[in-house]
Amino acid sequence: MKFFSYVLVYRRLLLVVFTVLILLPLPLILRSKEAECAYTLFVVAIFWLTEALPLSITALLPGLMFPMFGIMPSKEVASAYFKDFHLLLIGVICLATSIEKWNLHKRIALRMVMMVGVNPAWLSLGFMSSTAFLSMWLSNTSTAAMVMPIVEAVAQQVISAEAEVEATQMTYFSGSTNQALEIDESINGQEANERKEKTKPVPGYSNDAGKISSKMELEKNSGTNSGNKYRTKKDHMMCKLMCLCIAYSSTIGGLTTITGTSTNLIFAEHFNMRYPDCRCINFGSWFIMSFPAAIIILLLSWIWLQWFFLGFNFKEMFQCGKPPTAKQKACAAFIKQEYQKLGPIRYQEIVTLVLFIVMALLWFSRDPGFVSGWSALFSEYPGFATDSTVALLIGLLFFLIPAKRLTKTTPTGETVAFDYSPLITWKEFQSFMPWDIAILVGGGFALADGCEESGLSKWIGNKLSPLGSLPVWLIILISSLLVTSLTEVASNPATITLLLPILSPLMILVKGKHFRCRKTALLELFCHQLKVQTLALLSGLN
Repeated sequence: MKFFSYVLVYRRLLLVVFTVLILLPLPLILRSKEAECAYTLFVVAIFWLTEALPLSITALLPGLMFPMFGIMPSKEVASAYFKDFHLLLIGVICLATSIEKWNLHKRIALRMVMMVGVNPAWLSLGFMSSTAFLSMWLSNTSTAAMVMPIVEAVAQQVISAEAEVEATQMTYFSGSTNQALEIDESINGQEANERKEKTKPVPGYSNDAGKISSKMELEKNSGTNSGNKYRTKKDHMMCKLMCLCIAYSSTIGGLTTITGTSTNLIFAEHFNMRYPDCRCINFGSWFIMSFPAAIIILLLSWIWLQWFFLGFNFKEMFQCGKPPTAKQKACAAFIKQEYQKLGPIRYQEIVTLVLFIVMALLWFSRDPGFVSGWSALFSEYPGFATDSTVALLIGLLFFLIPAKRLTKTTPTGETVAFDYSPLITWKEFQSFMPWDIAILVGGGFALADGCEESGLSKWIGNKLSPLGSLPVWLIILISSLLVTSLTEVASNPATITLLLPILSPLMILVKGKHFRCRKTALLELFCHQLKVQTLALLSGLN
């Protein structure tokens, strides 16, 4: 037993050592560039899947192993670690930093929830819609973490309001029972009078006693449900519904835009690098393709969660003119109170919202496809301006625009210069910047370049050539099953970074009239399937 305890403690170190040693015969026996690159690929894959080393540290291994094996010089490997993706990520994080710093996300979420009402079904849809919208521009995990405290507070408010209503009802029924005893007693004479005297409530005491006894009975009955945390099973199911609706919607929202999640960015950068003449993947084209699908998935997820946890009562949901219940009133009051705490919209929020809208409009209008976008103004340099150009421009403004007035008036009436501070600072930006994702993506690009330089991609393509004769739908199904199975045990960025260089040669084997469209559809579905598997991770986090 002591031996196994040591193995358990040092399992990561042992995994690193044995992985390197067990796979070592591959480059030593075959002695080819393909085998040496495959050795690097296998080592990185195992470390990513098992997380024996931190993901970002594992991503640096190609920079160490490729020069040692003579696959790529160190300078070329280093250049793969910083691409157009990283510039786009920096601009998006500047926007996210300002949104979170000035609580614009909370204002948007509460306002959207207030618009849909406080019926439990519509309340969950309101939270799902606001979370999905925020997740289009912020990371999925941070969106869920930001909205979850609001959801938990609302759920607790609903539960406490329901408890107060039940306590009041029990007190009322207790009093009515006493009156019934007085009316229904048919005993004659002094016995009836004594019975009435006994059943009369004591002035100044009966109401409080009824409430206390009711609450004690509620606590006693609720003690057997969910370990004293929830009063009833329905309350427990409602809390589960609220948490899962945030998890699902944050994932679905990230599907909608390129900047919604790192997997989308990784795919777009890899696709543009592999097929530079295509120029068909940009913010607008991605949104047009993904937004309808995201809306459908969001509605289906909402219906499924409602039916699974609370039941789906169409008559109750769409009944007009029905007065709100006590718990719905309490929930609405709490949401309104939280919104009022934010106060009137501030200058910083207005500037952030304006810059956010400008960034989105510039992304959409750069190259919409059906008309010429503003990128046509730079026709002498086609393809030079990308989505990262817009992101950097807006990101720069967050460091330039002042967060408050530049002057102030002294008690003597003199106007003097005030301290200058921008909307966000570099320190605040650094706290939000996911440097681990940036390094992880760079490692994936380096791995893909190494597979191309060593000829491993071509070798894999030749071995996969029998699959080229299969129908496209079957290839999509096989790839999707492979990816979804792998992402059950590995993180999404690591999985897509690992499998894109391996499965990309398969796209070349798909022949037909719409060759390019098929490549795009397959790779994008591949990325989206990765995205959907985040649900389990976010649910566990919540």
